[in-house]
Amino acid sequence: MSLDDRKLEVLRAIVEDYVETREPVGSKALVERHQLGVSPATVRNDMAVLEEEGYIRQPHTSAGRVPTDAGYRLFVDRLTRIKPLSPAERRAIERFMVGAVDLDDVVHRTVRLLAQLTRQVAVVQYPSLSRSAVRHLELVPISTTRLMFVMITDTGRVEQRLVEMPGPLPPEDVWELRRRVNEKLAGQRLADAPPLVQNLVDECAPERRGDMACLASVLLETLVERSEERLALAGTANLTRGGVLDFQGTLRPVLEALEEEVILLKLIGDLEPSTTRVRIGDENEIDNLRSASVVSSGYGPGATIVGGLGVLGPTRMDYPGTIATVRAVARYVGDLLAQN
Repeated sequence: MSLDDRKLEVLRAIVEDYVETREPVGSKALVERHQLGVSPATVRNDMAVLEEEGYIRQPHTSAGRVPTDAGYRLFVDRLTRIKPLSPAERRAIERFMVGAVDLDDVVHRTVRLLAQLTRQVAVVQYPSLSRSAVRHLELVPISTTRLMFVMITDTGRVEQRLVEMPGPLPPEDVWELRRRVNEKLAGQRLADAPPLVQNLVDECAPERRGDMACLASVLLETLVERSEERLALAGTANLTRGGVLDFQGTLRPVLEALEEEVILLKLIGDLEPSTTRVRIGDENEIDNLRSASVVSSGYGPGATIVGGLGVLGPTRMDYPGTIATVRAVARYVGDLLAQN
């Protein structure tokens, strides 16, 4: 081994021991626990260099060292060995997810599964309307002048609104409205739908234009104006499992950040297909999360990303296991959406 390789192995050992024990790591413990092939004095010299370069630090006057954010980053970028999940772990994911009856069930099973497997806080974004397409539009008569409008997307999201019509509508007219809107919009991306909705009104017979205009206004409100994204959160209690050095001694800023959906969407959104993102400590743009790490991934059918999911925890995190789990769960949820 060259000196650089050996220092990297020392850093790997420090990270792994600190994540496991929650205690600062000394040179004697490293030599005893790892086959480094060098003396404790050599390990101490390597630790001194790592500390000087900013990869480890001494939290108090003991001889032990802990990784810094830069040390964790180097570990993730160059030292992490991502092991595929075992067959037993994959079967556990499948058993947990099997039997999900609708999108809500899929999302809530996914967020609970992530929290249980990683023992961190889990966040799952519902499939974004802006990235979805229309699968089917349904009109259900509630009374002669009131309809229930139901939109089902290709990602399983269901949106519904009440529509007050300008006058009584016989069943055959409801059927005709349903046929026309599905003919025009089914299979279209929601982002591309507004001009098509306007075409529905323009192309409608004059005697039905008032009914179609009324329906079109609700359609546009659902397709365009309903821009809020939905999230599911689980495992917040896992934050209390850490040691005194986790989260710089206080959980309050992290808990405050978890209450803000805009922050959570920033953490897990805007990911490319097959990409797993790891943000460590100060790499987070949110001040309240400077003591946390976030591992996130996009999910969706095939190469299409419709939402994000991930976990948040202390920088003292099992990065190889967490990355593997987040990737596997994202892939499994994408397969579920593709099948359904």
